[in-house]
Amino acid sequence: MRRLQFAVETLVVRAVLALARWLGPVRASDAGGALGRWLGPLLPVSRIARANLALALPERDAAARALILRGMWDNLGRTVGELPHLPAMRWEIVGVEHLAPLAADGGPAILVSGHLGNWEVLPPALERLGIRMGSVYRAADNPAVDALVNGLRARAVAGKALPLFPKGAQGARAALKFLSQGGVLGLLADQKLNDGIAVPLLGAPAMTAPAPAQLALRFRCPVIPGRVQRLGPCRFRLMVDPPLALPVGEDRQAAIRALTLAINDRISAWIRERPEEWLWLHRRWPKDV
Repeated sequence: MRRLQFAVETLVVRAVLALARWLGPVRASDAGGALGRWLGPLLPVSRIARANLALALPERDAAARALILRGMWDNLGRTVGELPHLPAMRWEIVGVEHLAPLAADGGPAILVSGHLGNWEVLPPALERLGIRMGSVYRAADNPAVDALVNGLRARAVAGKALPLFPKGAQGARAALKFLSQGGVLGLLADQKLNDGIAVPLLGAPAMTAPAPAQLALRFRCPVIPGRVQRLGPCRFRLMVDPPLALPVGEDRQAAIRALTLAINDRISAWIRERPEEWLWLHRRWPKDV
């Protein structure tokens, strides 16, 4: 049964990607956005987004939150439509000076970001600067779909194999080795980790992965926050912030919490600035918050 499910899923994904290729970059983005705006709010998963919005942005009324939800689905639909066209994406970078040392000397370094704008633009944008970024990611349950998506990511950097580390013990060991060899590791730090640490995000306690802080403190390497803003179909602005200050002191757990809080505070500011570009579909906060 599972094999049949995976086969059907793979056929659907292949069909969607083929249609997006046929439409071309801008039309695929526009079509994905239109479908997202129409269908997304009707899907059951939107209940999670509505609950998250009510919790995190209580100052917005129901109409404003509905507009954010619709905008989120527009952005997500566009991101899917743009996936086969990553080599054709256009972007500008603000704060490129914060990446210059990595382009010149390499890492180790950690780039923290979130599911904002089209986050798939980050690896090709850094590759264009001469920075080969490795990424920790959640592998799709369907291996064929996972291979398809990773193939598109590789095409975005001229067919070079990206250092991709699926979440889990094996991926964590590989990511650790990558950093120890002077790599630049990209982490989307806005997802829930059940066995993480409770640190505020948008004002409410959220179970957060401590890995970015743990790795940064282990290697005493820079943590550079950066996110993608959408300017239009297939057009983006990468905003790169100065490296976060690494805590000092003998209490390692306190230092991990302090740096994790700094990361969450930065992500919170980004979300508040452009809430319609964040992926509100994650179960980011406990139900009883």
